[in-house]
Order: sequence, then C-alpha cells, then structure tokens
Amino acid sequence: MVTLLSGAILSGLAGCAATHGDAVAPSPAVVALVEDNRTYPRWEDFPATPTDLPAASVVAAQVATLDVTGGALAGEVSRLEWTLSDPDAYVAAVMARIEAARIAPATARTRAEIDALADELRARGRAPPPIPRR
Repeated sequence: MVTLLSGAILSGLAGCAATHGDAVAPSPAVVALVEDNRTYPRWEDFPATPTDLPAASVVAAQVATLDVTGGALAGEVSRLEWTLSDPDAYVAAVMARIEAARIAPATARTRAEIDALADELRARGRAPPPIPRR
C-alpha cells in the first residue's frame, strides 16, 4: 500500500516537473542584454577601502570622553529644580507674549481663506479650453 501510494505521488510530481520544467527560449534582446552585462560588477567598480580611518584606540578614547561629559551633564541636570509652582500663571504669561507678538498676515488667515486661496490657485493652474477648429 505504501509503495503504491509513494509511486502515485512520484508519478504525479514527475508529471508536474515535465510540464513546468520545459525550457523556454529567451528572446535575442534578453540574450544580448545578459551578454553585455555578464562581467558586471567587477571588483574594480567597487569603492576602495578608506585609508584615513582613525585607530580603534582613538575612537575608544573619544567614546570614553563622551561618556564622562555625558555623566557630568546628567549630574548638572539632576541638580536643576524642575518644579512649576503655578502652571496656570505660566500659561497665561506665554499666551500674553504670543498675543503681544506681531504675526504675519498669512498666519492670521482662517481655514476658509486658505481653502479659497487653494481653489483660486487650482483654477489658475487649469489648462485653457481647446481652441475650436473651423
């Protein structure tokens, strides 16, 4: 039974391989394209290895320096007092500074004005109607 089943599976696979394994002749254009690019890429086409790279010890020293300065900066930040006693007063002060600042007319436009301007620009960008032929 197992032999019969395995024989049936193998014959089915062989049939699939026969139908899908047929070679298709490539077009002459494909063959020419492949032949023209058969040797590409060459090792000469790759960029050369940089010769001015710093030594590993120099990079390690720079990383150690960054670690030390980063630790010092973290220490300074931890000593700052990050409390905001009256958030509402801070917001009011910021809003007063914003209101006192002069803004550009383009910034003061409403959404409707911006949409109207966009519609006008789209209308100006449309091609004119075709000229009637007589």
